[in-house]
Amino acid sequence: MAYGRLGRRTWMAAAGVLAAGLWGCSRPVPPAPVTEVRAVQVAALPSTPEDAQWGSGEAFRAPLILQDMVEPRKMVAGATEVTVRALTDGKSIAFRLEWADATEDSVRDAARFTDACAVQLPSNSGPDTPAPQMGEPGRPVEIAFWTATAQAFIDGRPDDLKSLHPNANIDHYPFEAPGLEKTPGKAEEMAKQYAPAKSLGNIVSPSPKKSVQDLMADGPGTMRPAPSQSSTGLGRRTGAGWAVVITRPLPSGLAPGGTSLVAFAVWNGSDGDVGGRKMRTVWIPLTLTGAKKP
Repeated sequence: MAYGRLGRRTWMAAAGVLAAGLWGCSRPVPPAPVTEVRAVQVAALPSTPEDAQWGSGEAFRAPLILQDMVEPRKMVAGATEVTVRALTDGKSIAFRLEWADATEDSVRDAARFTDACAVQLPSNSGPDTPAPQMGEPGRPVEIAFWTATAQAFIDGRPDDLKSLHPNANIDHYPFEAPGLEKTPGKAEEMAKQYAPAKSLGNIVSPSPKKSVQDLMADGPGTMRPAPSQSSTGLGRRTGAGWAVVITRPLPSGLAPGGTSLVAFAVWNGSDGDVGGRKMRTVWIPLTLTGAKKP
């Protein structure tokens, strides 16, 4: 009788182990980690961060690192990651960037800097990859740069001193003197004396007509306007920070089914980020879904 009880217990224990094993085998396998930015092909690209089409793409969480290699360096970490999704229609590519930022910095003023983000791609999607630090001589990169300041102007905020500082007491501007209207063009001519950057054609001085600027670089300190200003963008505040869409044409040599590299950068105006002082990523593999063009 004792042997029978022991045998029954042993059988029940073995059955329990088998059941546990079978239960363990039935556990869902966790999805493989996303290791690249994958641009899913769609019929038409969305223009807003809220568009439901962004759910078609995989979210890639890109770790951000300090830009501490060249001046002006960023030595204290800011945002730790930017979440990226990408879509393509075969001609252009749209990126949705989202990152945490507790403050909205969009006012252009003395000693104040803007929140911003950028997407960087090699000018040519070939095997000769430039350095991710804004390219190298002979191996340029293309940068689409969005700023919260430009977005605020486009959204309707006036770009003048009285609007930025409504409580300021301004005694007199000579170009607003009564009687100047009697001489056509005189007021505009005098106003140029008080806006030298605009008068000299500084590209960032006038109120922007769009929120994204196309730039090129072939190494740190070489950034300049790109010949074509075709990128577009739209940024919106979220509960935790910013969500920004940047859309640009596909670079030379990149087509559906092809691969390239992409890098991202984020600026926090409240942290004094400006120019090279930013959080950035390394090169990240970029894959476009869809068949290659013949």
